[in-house]
Amino acid sequence: MNTILNCLVQQHDWRILPFALLVSVFSLLIALSLFDRARSVARRSRRVYLIAAPLVAGLGVWSTHFIAMKAYDVGVPVRYEVWETGGSLLIVVFAFYIAMHLALAEAGRIGRIVAALTCGLGVAAMHFLGMGALRLSGAVLSWNAPLVVLAVVGGLALVGAMAFLPWRGGIKRVIGATALGALSVCWLHFVAMSAVVITPTPGVLLPVAAFAETALTVWIGASVGLLVVIAAFLTAMVWWSRHSALGQLREAIEAMPDGLGFYDADDRLAIWNQRYADVNPEVASALKVGVTFREILEAGLKADIYPCARGREQAWIAERMANRRRPQGAMEQNVGDRWLRVQDRRTAEKGTVTVCSDITDMKRDAQALAEARDAADAANRAKSQFLANMSHEIRTPLNGVIGVAQALARTNLDEQQREMLDLIHSSSRTLQTLLSDILDLARVGSGRLELGDEPFDLARATEEAAQLYAAAARDKGLQFVVEVSPEARIWVHGDAVRLKQILTNLVSNAVKFTAAGFVSLTVDAGPQGLRFVVQDTGIGFDAETRERLFSRFEQADGDITRRFGGSGLGLAISQELAAMMGGGLGCESEPGGGAAFILTLPLRPAEAPVAPTAAPPVEVPSSGEGGRRLRILVADDHPTNRRVVELILDQASVELVAVEDGAQAVEACRASAFDLVLMDMQMPVMDGLTATREIRLHEVAMGMARTPIVMLTANALPEHIAAGMDAGADRHLAKPFSIEALLAMVAELTADAPQAASAAA
Repeated sequence: MNTILNCLVQQHDWRILPFALLVSVFSLLIALSLFDRARSVARRSRRVYLIAAPLVAGLGVWSTHFIAMKAYDVGVPVRYEVWETGGSLLIVVFAFYIAMHLALAEAGRIGRIVAALTCGLGVAAMHFLGMGALRLSGAVLSWNAPLVVLAVVGGLALVGAMAFLPWRGGIKRVIGATALGALSVCWLHFVAMSAVVITPTPGVLLPVAAFAETALTVWIGASVGLLVVIAAFLTAMVWWSRHSALGQLREAIEAMPDGLGFYDADDRLAIWNQRYADVNPEVASALKVGVTFREILEAGLKADIYPCARGREQAWIAERMANRRRPQGAMEQNVGDRWLRVQDRRTAEKGTVTVCSDITDMKRDAQALAEARDAADAANRAKSQFLANMSHEIRTPLNGVIGVAQALARTNLDEQQREMLDLIHSSSRTLQTLLSDILDLARVGSGRLELGDEPFDLARATEEAAQLYAAAARDKGLQFVVEVSPEARIWVHGDAVRLKQILTNLVSNAVKFTAAGFVSLTVDAGPQGLRFVVQDTGIGFDAETRERLFSRFEQADGDITRRFGGSGLGLAISQELAAMMGGGLGCESEPGGGAAFILTLPLRPAEAPVAPTAAPPVEVPSSGEGGRRLRILVADDHPTNRRVVELILDQASVELVAVEDGAQAVEACRASAFDLVLMDMQMPVMDGLTATREIRLHEVAMGMARTPIVMLTANALPEHIAAGMDAGADRHLAKPFSIEALLAMVAELTADAPQAASAAA
């Protein structure tokens, strides 16, 4: 250690050494900064940095060595060999070049250690090769081997420590690496110089070709000058690059469609774009570097641009600042006559980026959509109400037509009268089918049609649907075939009524559009589900017609509509019902070659229920105990409907009391007891629902037995049925109804009427 200190103190000129140290630190700092920059840029941009950084580092370390040698007092004249001196510079530059490429290879800490040791070995080789270029006049240079080892090992240890610095440490890592690198260079040089042993040898003279010391000084000066020029140039490049990047970033910020403001860790405005001022014109004058976000809010309050803050300004500011400190996402803010969406995001350095978007147009569009939605809802409700009213108004006279025709059919008629009555029946059924199709289509479109889910006999349901048109097919001379495969003779879960509706529609169309040949309905069941095929030898249709056949109010062409009639609703309803059941409905045809409609449904097998014991047929009892006749109250505001009920029930010899509105029905029930009440739903003065509730309240208050009430009404939608049951009705029978349906319901509900009436008496 004394040898090292003596070498530093006694053999070196301390006026020169600080300059050598400054060159070392400066060159390594610039080189490592360039290397750090190379790590952060794209691969295609690294080349200039990976050439400049080793050159700066090599020139700096080489210059440090020879500047320090200028401060070293050998005691005899010295000269340097040109090639060895130049070779030492090339070695150190090449070593730094290799080391930096190794460090960029992303080989982990081991790779960084290898890179650091490569630097250390390159510096050591440069040092000893440079010392080898030294020529002494009258002396010979030799080495103290232990000190040489100490110099090399210590220098490698210090430079190897650079590999343990944080790889992503930024400027701190660069400064740390510079300190370790400079310390390593100084250790290697000065400890190695203390290992130098100079032995006087008077007979040894300097060779003629030796490099003069003055020339070396010029070379060192040129190297340092070149080093400064390179460092200045590259520093200017970095500054320009960053300035250019900042300029581009600034342009990008200005081009943003949203307002952007950046606030530092103290919540002071640092940068903003013009859009930020445009969306906040009332506070634009307050926007300046250093203004706090709170001051901007206060400026807005003075301008009275925050309607929600009026009367609670300080509380509003406190809430806004709390939301800013803990941003939860975008918030919508009413500012004057505009709406802004404001979003705060915190940065890693505790700054805040505030983005403001003008959503006034979006809000207006949303309001317009809401108004349009409300208008559509109102229109839909009006449509539904209109549909219910029209259903009621059409069903009421239709009930009169069908009911009177059915009552008339039970009288003695001649052949001509019977034929006219059949025409009335046929026209009435057509009108009733059309009305049902329209109601079904409306309910499917509004999503209010609900499917049943009960077990039923698939073969029986299919055959019942087909047989409705067997007679019509025979009358036209058609061969009518229904085939249910053995696999399809099972019980399944589903809605038997809607399945029959689809099948009857398909079969009726096939019979309608077939003049000669056959109509067939086949049913198969397999792993793919149920498959129903309705095939005919009718008129058929082309591909263009097939594309629109399932559209509403569409048929093959206008001529077909006139020749065969129909609304064009059946297939549209059938296809939508099939989709609701989880299946599909398609068709295949060609003009003049008949058609085949294919219905597919999922197979959902069910267990066949135990067959119930057949109940004996019931008849409407005409009298009770002691010869008392059944008393039935009919409440209906339409005279035709009251007369239809009278004509039907007159055959059962019952005592019928008819009233015109719900209030009269309530008074009649309070005045005397009835065995059955047939109540219309839509009546003047008091509707049927209110009347039913009043009758039930009267029964409870007087402790009377419950009188069966049937809602006999043209209000046939599901919500009407539910409303009747909620009001206290026992049954619902929609108009128009058949004689059999009305008589069966009367018989069922009055089966115990004589005993009940007797008990009440």
